[in-house]
Amino acid sequence: MDRKYIFVTGGVVSSLGKGISTSSIGALLRGRGYRVTAVKIDPYVNVDAGTMRPYEHGEVFVTDDGAETDLDIGTYERFLDVDLARTNNVTTGQVYLSVIEKERRGAYLSQTVQVIPHITDEIKARIEKAGEEADAEITLVEVGGTVGDIESLPFLEAIRQFRFEVGRENTLYLHVTLVPFLGTSEEHKTKPTQHSVATLRSVGIQPDALVLRSHTPVPEEALRKIALFSNVDPGAVFNAYDADFVYAVPEMLEQQGMGRYVEKMLALEKVTPELRVWQEAVRVLRHPERRVRIAVVGKYVAMPDAYLSLMEALKHAGIANRAAVDIDWVNSEELDDAGLQALAGYDGILVPGGFGVRGIEGKVRAAQVAREERVPYLGICLGMQVAVIEYARSVAGLPGANSTEFDPYTPHPVVGLMPEQLEVEGLGGTMRLGSWPMELSPGSRLAALYAEQGVGSPVYERHRHRYEVNPEYVERLTAAGLQVAGVTPGMAGRGSGLVEAIELPDHPFFVGLQSHPEFRSRLMRPSPPFTGFIRAAVERAEARQGARPAAEAPSAPASADGTGEA
Repeated sequence: MDRKYIFVTGGVVSSLGKGISTSSIGALLRGRGYRVTAVKIDPYVNVDAGTMRPYEHGEVFVTDDGAETDLDIGTYERFLDVDLARTNNVTTGQVYLSVIEKERRGAYLSQTVQVIPHITDEIKARIEKAGEEADAEITLVEVGGTVGDIESLPFLEAIRQFRFEVGRENTLYLHVTLVPFLGTSEEHKTKPTQHSVATLRSVGIQPDALVLRSHTPVPEEALRKIALFSNVDPGAVFNAYDADFVYAVPEMLEQQGMGRYVEKMLALEKVTPELRVWQEAVRVLRHPERRVRIAVVGKYVAMPDAYLSLMEALKHAGIANRAAVDIDWVNSEELDDAGLQALAGYDGILVPGGFGVRGIEGKVRAAQVAREERVPYLGICLGMQVAVIEYARSVAGLPGANSTEFDPYTPHPVVGLMPEQLEVEGLGGTMRLGSWPMELSPGSRLAALYAEQGVGSPVYERHRHRYEVNPEYVERLTAAGLQVAGVTPGMAGRGSGLVEAIELPDHPFFVGLQSHPEFRSRLMRPSPPFTGFIRAAVERAEARQGARPAAEAPSAPASADGTGEA
């Protein structure tokens, strides 16, 4: 069949949930057996998200081919269970850079280069390329920002042109808007959606369907009013009210007829979707058999989206262990000697990735608490490096050990800059990025965890870092009891490769990885290191509860909303 396109736009406010809406529609189509891919259009002028502050933009998601992208790419991967690539994230910076480079090479034959047609043609070409490379039957395209933003206008014009080029039967325009509830009048207000649709129509796009975001279900009367004033079929107005868990949204939309409507508009065969994985996940999240408390020790704790993939990987691991995972954010800058009490009572400690010296000593202390108190520990990227630093100082007899990133004059640089990074001057896209192999040590805990999912050595995980464990100190660290659980085979001509993972064999669970396994975690296939970490946390929680007198045993929780987002 001809390739189909679904274009998702947003109005009224940003951060409305376009990514979840786009992903949920993709999940419904995947559940029907279609090959689906997704493209995120970001109107910012940055070439990619790699140089953006986490506080401003959330996490930087990394694909297998090393692209540093918007976090929505990660949401697409988790919902669609597909691996996306750099072609799936389009930014204003990429588009204009490409057009300018072509103009410099004389590709436009002395034409006057303009937004229309040259910029819009470049945008359309990138959308088509993403669908072709994925061999997708249906391509979902989310336009970031809100209608009316000056940055979005070239992208809206490009998707407007799409319908004329590929046909009405091959395109669907879906608009996501906010329907606020005013407590003073006790009613849902439809005017913001009316104005948003009017703005979209002013650039030539009449939405075929609406997804209304609201805190509570919108009354039928308001839905009919919105349909009338927006010139949209009443059967094409869907309400995505706040869900206790994002994984409940696909079935919510399916029950309202979203899947059938898409089938009708795109002339698709009627198919009953397979949604059992979503139903089972939501059932476990709502009715967990147990729960654990996990301390995530980082410095971006005021912006949880900075660790979005990590949060979802913990949730996936919790579902695999039929456990609710309660995440508490612990600011590493506040973990001085007096503040270590903040880590008491947790079933697991996780130190995520990050950059810069701020908050580092607090992370080192967190690794020490986990090691000495035998609390399950998972270190991701920088989290592995601080565990090595702590072990070097406290166990291996290397006082003052540190990373040269934080102390260039440390007497024991147990973590240092990778050789290929020594002459790098730019910042964007210059780290060790993307999927790299990891040769697992036979008999290690990690090898057993991957084997549980039928994955043998080497395994592939995604990276985003500049520093590594210094090979010159590996022998001294292992002699002191630290186990190297994984290496990069033959990296940089070294027979032993780079240290990819470490473990403490005599600890309930103490694992660090240089990679970011959270980027590959899916609801259908949770990350093995995260699954093992939560399993150990469950065992610790159950052992602690069993050790208490019956009178002190905690009562069953009244609800199990975990860490669900709206």
